[in-house]
Amino acid sequence: MGTSVCFLNLSSCPRLRLSTFRILSSAEIGVSRRQVLEQVDKELSKGDERAALSLVKDLQGKPGGLRCFAAARQVPQRLYTLDELRLNGIETASLLSPVDSTLGSIERNLQLAAILGGVAAWNVFSFNQQQILFISLGFLFLWTLDLHEAGHFLIAYLVGILPRGYTLTSLEALKKEGSLNIQAGTAFVDFEFLEEVNAGKVSATTLNRFSCIALAGVATEYLLFGYAEGGLADINKLDGLLKGLGFSQKKADSQVRWAVLNTILLLRRHEAARSKLAEAMSLGKTVGSCIDIIEDNVNNADI
Repeated sequence: MGTSVCFLNLSSCPRLRLSTFRILSSAEIGVSRRQVLEQVDKELSKGDERAALSLVKDLQGKPGGLRCFAAARQVPQRLYTLDELRLNGIETASLLSPVDSTLGSIERNLQLAAILGGVAAWNVFSFNQQQILFISLGFLFLWTLDLHEAGHFLIAYLVGILPRGYTLTSLEALKKEGSLNIQAGTAFVDFEFLEEVNAGKVSATTLNRFSCIALAGVATEYLLFGYAEGGLADINKLDGLLKGLGFSQKKADSQVRWAVLNTILLLRRHEAARSKLAEAMSLGKTVGSCIDIIEDNVNNADI
């Protein structure tokens, strides 16, 4: 826990000027950060993304402020071989070939679901076997979504993109947006990216950020389970973006390999923050509260 020092000059006599200081506690600093994040939530709820991002940038990197925003320690960008990825424990076939809602995932998770919740529910509520199956799979699906979206949220914040909001279920989307025509996922303050796209030139920095964000969900699943089941749409979007920018296959492969390595290493380094963030998102905490949790669970030595 760091401290900040405020100096106040006091004159005790015409010929002598003394300096005294007061130490600000981390609690005092924390109140300031929380107040700003509450205002960020208000601006986001009003749809004023520019104002929300401005508040975050004003507090970026300041003592007691938002030291983690855009502060990720990233790997150098160059062409990495598949062997180099394997040396870092990354098998791209398991990470970049996700499928959505397969029978295989049901078969792999069914026994775990029954052990964790099914038997207890059967005994307490007298549910039949089919009801147990649906309930158990439902909880597993929501749990996986929490983990997946926490990966997107965390990586976005660390590389300098402000999350705008998130939904984990269609019911939540109905409550927040008044529509069921919204998929579960995390939304971002991306007007700067759209401005670059409309101008016909996307900077390398912007592309790097969104490449890592796109892969963060499948990377999280890969680290936790050894394979990625969800996130096919994320990978397709990244592939479409690279093709739209006119990338050759070799250049696209280089971009994706760098983003995979960078994202995996960031998630490994900040596993504690990601875990706490997933818990907060499962409880429906606000964007500002989620950011506060990230700031509280990232060590200075890791950024």
